Order: sequence, then C-alpha cells, then structure tokens
Amino acid sequence: MHPHRVTGGTYSVDDRDAVQVLANVPQSSIGAPMPVVFASEQSLFVSFYLEQHDPNWDGKSVKVVSLDTGEEPIAVVRFKRSIAHYFGPPNDEAFSGHPLAGRGLKPYGSFEVLSSSWIRTLEQMNSVHPYHRPEHFSSYRHFILTFHDSIFECVAKDFSIEQPAGSLRSILPNLLSSL
Repeated sequence: MHPHRVTGGTYSVDDRDAVQVLANVPQSSIGAPMPVVFASEQSLFVSFYLEQHDPNWDGKSVKVVSLDTGEEPIAVVRFKRSIAHYFGPPNDEAFSGHPLAGRGLKPYGSFEVLSSSWIRTLEQMNSVHPYHRPEHFSSYRHFILTFHDSIFECVAKDFSIEQPAGSLRSILPNLLSSL
C-alpha cells in the first residue's frame, strides 16, 4: 500500500493521479441534470440536462423538470470503447469524501484523471490473463462527470458529445437502438 493512498469506492488514489478539467463538455444543470446512463459491453452513453441561464428569472421561483421536460437543452456523451464505469455517490454535499476532491475534482463539472490509479488497477487485474499486454491499457482514459446528486466515472478510449432536441425520455429510444 502506498503511504499517500486514499481509497474511494472503485479504486485507490496515489500521488500520481492528477485531475484536469475537460473544457469541451457542456455544463450540466446545477439544479436538476437528471443524468441517465445506458451501458452494454460495447457502448456507454450518459445523457443529462444542461445549465440554462434565464435572464428573466426572479430568483424566487423553482422550475421543476422531469425526464419528460422538452424545453431544456440536453447533452449526450458517448464513450468509445469503455471497459469500466461507476455511477453513484457522492452527491454535492458529500463531495469532499471523493478520493480526488483534493486534486481539483469539483461538483458540477467534467474532468479527466491523468496517471489514473483506476486504469493501473484494471491493468493489474488483467495481468493474470495469458495474453495480457500492459501497453493495451496505455490508450485508455479516466473520465469523471460530476452532477448534483451523483458522479459518473468511466475508463474509455475517448468520447464524443451530441446535443439532441427533445426531452431525456424522448431521446432514450435512439440511445437504446445504438447500443
């Protein structure tokens, strides 16, 4: 065990893990992003509502959204060649409990973890395979999307972003058909 290791739900973090902001992922809604995750062994998608500034908002009312709300902008992040993912706690109020919180990981953002302990752990687990090749893991990346009530993390080769029109529920059939 490394002397500066912090343990999280899916992996332990050591001194090599570094968090970098992903500037090209649109800002998720701070109030109600309502992330939806679709996954198979070949495909992985995360869809969520985007932050939308209303210049007429008086600061006193609350807008309630659901999976059927159609006037909110949406993002779909498609992860390419994902090999692992996690979706769950901590929420924004317990965020400091995440092992990367002290490394620049923050609520309501999109990040990549460089020199990821999680990828190194996955490579080590795979090392018992008779045809294991450590270099196979060098092209994988560790991504984290942080939301209001949850975080999403995955190890994948890359990602792309789409911004379809409609509600989160209305875009689900297209996501399912592309699994």
